[in-house]
Amino acid sequence: MCGIFGLWQRDNRPINGSVVQQATDTIRHRGPDDEGYLLFNTQSGQLIPCAGRATADELSLPPLDALQNQAFDLAFGFRRLAILDLSPAGHQPMSTPDGRYWTVFNGEIYNYIELRSELSALGHQFRSGSDTEVVLAAYAQWGAAMLNRFVGMFAFAILDRQERKLFLARDFFGIKPLYYTLGDRETGGHFAFASEIKALLALPDVCRRANPQRLYDYLRFGLTDHGAETMFADIHQLPAAHYLEVNLNAGVVHEPHQYWRLSPTKQLDISLDEATTQLRELFLENVRLHLRSDVPVGACLSGGIDSSAIVMAMRHLEGPELDLHTFSAVFDDAVIGEEKYVDIVAKAAGSVVHKIQPSAAELLADLDQLVTLQEEPFGSTSIYAQQRVFQLAGTAGIKVMLDGQGADEMLAGYRPYVGVHLAGLIRRGQWTAAQRLFDNTARLPGSTKRSLLEGVARAILPPRWQAPFRQMAGKELMPDWLNQAWFRSHAVSFAQPPQPNGTTGHGLRYALHESLVHGSLPMLLRYEDRNSMSHSIESRVPFLTPALVQFVLSLPEAYLISEQGTSKAVLRRAMRNLVPDAILDRKDKIGFATPEQRWLNTLKPWVDETLQGAAQLGIAAINPTAAAKEWAMVVTGARPFDRKIWRWLNAMRWIELYQVNLSA
Repeated sequence: MCGIFGLWQRDNRPINGSVVQQATDTIRHRGPDDEGYLLFNTQSGQLIPCAGRATADELSLPPLDALQNQAFDLAFGFRRLAILDLSPAGHQPMSTPDGRYWTVFNGEIYNYIELRSELSALGHQFRSGSDTEVVLAAYAQWGAAMLNRFVGMFAFAILDRQERKLFLARDFFGIKPLYYTLGDRETGGHFAFASEIKALLALPDVCRRANPQRLYDYLRFGLTDHGAETMFADIHQLPAAHYLEVNLNAGVVHEPHQYWRLSPTKQLDISLDEATTQLRELFLENVRLHLRSDVPVGACLSGGIDSSAIVMAMRHLEGPELDLHTFSAVFDDAVIGEEKYVDIVAKAAGSVVHKIQPSAAELLADLDQLVTLQEEPFGSTSIYAQQRVFQLAGTAGIKVMLDGQGADEMLAGYRPYVGVHLAGLIRRGQWTAAQRLFDNTARLPGSTKRSLLEGVARAILPPRWQAPFRQMAGKELMPDWLNQAWFRSHAVSFAQPPQPNGTTGHGLRYALHESLVHGSLPMLLRYEDRNSMSHSIESRVPFLTPALVQFVLSLPEAYLISEQGTSKAVLRRAMRNLVPDAILDRKDKIGFATPEQRWLNTLKPWVDETLQGAAQLGIAAINPTAAAKEWAMVVTGARPFDRKIWRWLNAMRWIELYQVNLSA
């Protein structure tokens, strides 16, 4: 697990080594254990690996500073978080024995042991116990076809010296980040990539222009991290399950190519008992692979089914010898408090329990740091609670954490999925089943008949009726707290992102696919990556492998949401006798939540000051007068609390802290 950076001057101008080191320094937190550089001249073929300030002396590499006056037009920078093979043999940039291929690699290939055995049988030799070396050998053997052999999370670049080519790739779900920017060819320009946006912003000719469409999508719908664009107009991200090739001879950056697709149409003809057995086997195998590490492994524990399943699986697989540490954020709140469930699981697993209880005052004190490390606006204050959990783990000396991201998106864990499932039943003419599901779900905690009906309407109404429905529900596409004139002047499309509906009769499967590929999952993975890596911790998500996700997405919908309205029905069955019944029988759905409304009410003077400051700073995207008026109504109880308030505040701080240009 690491931080990577690369820069290629497309007009072959010499690279400034100080700029490379400065950009790499911005992601030092991703890898405090080691540092390395590579300089390459794409014309002459000259190549020199270099040392940084944190590079082991025994590697005997020349320092980057000593090569400032030589002509190299391509450079790699690397920061290492040592997880597998902690020795200097795992140093990067790393090459194949013949020196043809060089890589900077971020992530973990969990099946690297099996792949190494296969590659050894094909004649490849290995000098370390790292998975990075396996990636290099796999590329030399299979090229891009290697990607579908991996079980893991990854973002990397490989230089092919012979073909004068760069190959960049990102994992199946985008667990690990990979950003890039293209300079203006008319003025020379560059191609640069990095694990984090801040490394690219360290380059002197990268603009901080806002992306108006993405800013609208965030402010209005809370949507970020969808597609290849970012909140910065000139910075892109390589989409999940894509690779990108750069021809250094021709100076061409090719369009990204998708190497794997999750199918929403595949359907398995399988009994519930068979599905239960296979899901348990797939899940336990995933956790087994994700436990491979040469450093201590801990786990996030919220008290929900997903994290509880991971913790109990860790104990089941490793036995009493595992020194199991769990980390939780808890709140003294009757609605969202899950501490009693955390304690049940911790006792059953025999784990060493670590808890943190963040407060509103701490949120305010840490907010600017949080906005800076996240790099783009985020959805709610729950991201702060997560950040504190990883901080707690770092303090305890844990370098690898397992977490349950992805389970809600693949197993229909969120309540709105019930409305989509209901719409599918109605379209298939299964009225009796729909009525039973409706009545049973309406009786569950946190659910109402109105919310269910609204969910059905969103899923079943044709697109032409969606706008009138939103207006009746008070959810206009351009509310008055947005500056309509500014967004119109930037040609923004005032449209809700595509919504899966029940036209096929199986809208739930398409809704889950949308959440996994474009919706909530990409956002959650970005939050988790930044929060964990800010404390030099590798976060692993064992639910997210292609085999497991495709299997679940291919199951009959009734295996996910039962007629009693129970979400994750097949997972609950699969985890029986492993996870405590008190967890599996929970009927509420809290999610990873914070007392956000109470926090913001407590911080009212700061909220008022921030809204007033927006007008003074000229933050043109938001109408601060209308926003302040709506906030006042929320404070008095005239309007219900809405998370859009947090989005206003978050966007304002992001614009100011990153000096985002809204005038271009």
